[in-house]
Amino acid sequence: MPRHLIRIVLPLLLASGLALAADERRSGFDFMSSNTQQMQQEDALNPGMLWVAEGEALWTEVPRGAKSCAGCHGDTVASMRGVAARYPAFDERRQKPVDLQQRINSCRETQQQQPAFAAESRALLGLSSYIGLQSRGLPVAPPDDPRLQPARLRGAALFNTPMGQLNFSCAQCHADNPGRRLAGSPIPQAHPTGYPIYRLEWQAMGSLQRRLRNCMTGVRAEPYSYGADEMVELELYLNTRAAGMPVETPAVRP
Repeated sequence: MPRHLIRIVLPLLLASGLALAADERRSGFDFMSSNTQQMQQEDALNPGMLWVAEGEALWTEVPRGAKSCAGCHGDTVASMRGVAARYPAFDERRQKPVDLQQRINSCRETQQQQPAFAAESRALLGLSSYIGLQSRGLPVAPPDDPRLQPARLRGAALFNTPMGQLNFSCAQCHADNPGRRLAGSPIPQAHPTGYPIYRLEWQAMGSLQRRLRNCMTGVRAEPYSYGADEMVELELYLNTRAAGMPVETPAVRP
């Protein structure tokens, strides 16, 4: 799409998924039971902190013949504070947006000369949870980078386009019917403020892309593969909807 049309269409398309005013937006936390809320609020009860601890160990681990993450970035709190809040971001090397987990793997491959972590592996979820924790309480802050606009536009289109045999869009559930129930569970507004999250249904941590793939399977659509451009573009748009909301990593959900 030509750049001048993107500037015209993008605000209109974004607005279709941003119908809620800032003070009407609610985290998925607000839709949970008090017991699950307490599990997230207290680190000693939060199962996601087990993955955080593993990520902390990986941060200082020195791969053979390479530097550790700490060897390049130093103290995690100082160097990583705010990082998770602004991903996905534009990657100069790939010339496209990447999410935080892709950025971790890029560092691992180029700086440490090590193979990338597998999607949904404990190592990748642990490191991204540990980095995400450093931004807990900070506002989600999508980059104001014009190079991201085409991808954000495509993500908005994905959010608003019906898919699968059930012909449902993300917007039909999460923008039009939040607070109602589907199969007995409350429908949240789909703000990705706490990923990676510990989901009681999974009994494990999982990435936002795992949750998106679950939703796609739920409407009987063929899910995009992990790391697909479409997944990152949808992540980018969802973070735009959540801009200004506090990061909750590691969140807990039903």
